[in-house]
Amino acid sequence: MSSDQRRVLIQSSLFIATFITTTLAGAEWTYGRSVFMPDYGWDDFISGMQFSIPFLLILTVHEFGHYFMAKYHMVKVTLPYYIPIPPIPFSIGTMGAIIRLKSRVHSKKQNFDIGIAGPLAGFVMAMMVLFYGFTHLPSPEYIFQIHPEYEEYGLDYAEKVYANLPENIIDVTIGHNLLFLFFENFVAEPDRMPNPHEIMHYPFLFAGYLSLVFTCLNLLPIGQLDGGHVVYGLFGFKVHRIIASAFFVSFMFYAGLGVIDLKDDPSNLIFWIPGFIAFLYFALTGLGLPKRDTLMYALVIFAVQLVISWMYPGVHGYSGWLLFVFILGRFIGIPHPPSEIEEPLDAKRIVLGWLCLLIFIICFSPEPILLK
Repeated sequence: MSSDQRRVLIQSSLFIATFITTTLAGAEWTYGRSVFMPDYGWDDFISGMQFSIPFLLILTVHEFGHYFMAKYHMVKVTLPYYIPIPPIPFSIGTMGAIIRLKSRVHSKKQNFDIGIAGPLAGFVMAMMVLFYGFTHLPSPEYIFQIHPEYEEYGLDYAEKVYANLPENIIDVTIGHNLLFLFFENFVAEPDRMPNPHEIMHYPFLFAGYLSLVFTCLNLLPIGQLDGGHVVYGLFGFKVHRIIASAFFVSFMFYAGLGVIDLKDDPSNLIFWIPGFIAFLYFALTGLGLPKRDTLMYALVIFAVQLVISWMYPGVHGYSGWLLFVFILGRFIGIPHPPSEIEEPLDAKRIVLGWLCLLIFIICFSPEPILLK
C-alpha cells in the first residue's frame, strides 16, 4: 500500500468514526438516548443523524473551502482529517477537522484566500441549515415527546420545571449570539420558538448553533487560525502581532475570570492558585516573550482577576474557553509568520476580510453552553 493510499484510508476511517460519534452524540443530545442504555437500538442511532448530517455538512463545506482554494493557488494540500470524540457525557462527537498544507504558501494574498475561504463557505452553509431549522420548527407540543413529564404543566412548563430542578440534574442552556437572535426575532414563528433550555432537542438549530461557535473560534484574530490569516492579510505582520497579542490576553483574562474564588476552602486554594498561575504562564508562552516577562504577565493577570472577583463576586467569565486558550497559547501560537511576498490586498479582498470580521462578531457568544 502506497503512502497516498494509506493516508486516504486513515482520512476515510476518521470520517466514518466521526460520523458515528456525532450521530451517537446527536441521539443523546436530541432524544436523551445514550448508546450505553441497554435498550439502545438502530432507531435511536438513525435519529441522531438529524444532528450529525447537517453538522458534518457544515464542517465539511468549511474544510473543502480551504481545500479548493489551496488547489486554486496550486498549493499542495491534503483532504480533511476529521477528529472524532468518543461518546462521553456532553460530547458533540468531534473536535472538528483539519487539512494539512504540504507545500509552502508564498504570498500574503494566498494566505488570505486560503484562510478566508473556509469560514465563508461554512458560514453560508450554516445560514442555510439555520434558515431551514427556524422555518420548519415543530409545534410547541413537540417538547412533550422528549420530556413527557412536562405535559402535566402544559406549555407554561418553564416556570415550574427550571425553578425546581433536582440537585442531581444538570441544566444545559444554549447561549445566544447576534445571528441567533436575528433568526429568533425575524425568521421563526414566535409561538414555535423553543425555550433556550431545550434547543439541543431541535437538531437543526443545535447543529447550526454549534457550527456558528466553531466558525467564531476559527475566526479569532490569532496566530494561523482563519481569523489570524484574515487580520494578517488586512493589516500586515506588525499590526497583526499587536491585535493578536491583545486579543489573546483579553480572551484568556475573560475565560479565567472567577475561576479562583477566595471563598473556597483554603486547603483547596493552596493547590488551585499555583496551578492556575502555572496554567496562565504556559498559555502565555505563545506570545514568545522572555520567561521572566511571561511569569510577570501571568501574575499580573491573576492578581487583577482576583481583585475583580473579590470586589464584584457576581462577575465571571466563561471557563469553558480555557482549554482552547491553552491550545492556542501552547501549541498554535499567537504571531503569524511573515510571507515571502507581502503585496497589498485588492479592494474585493479587503471587503471580504471586513465581512469575515463582521461574521466573527455576529457569531460570537460569550457563554455558548452553560451547565448548571
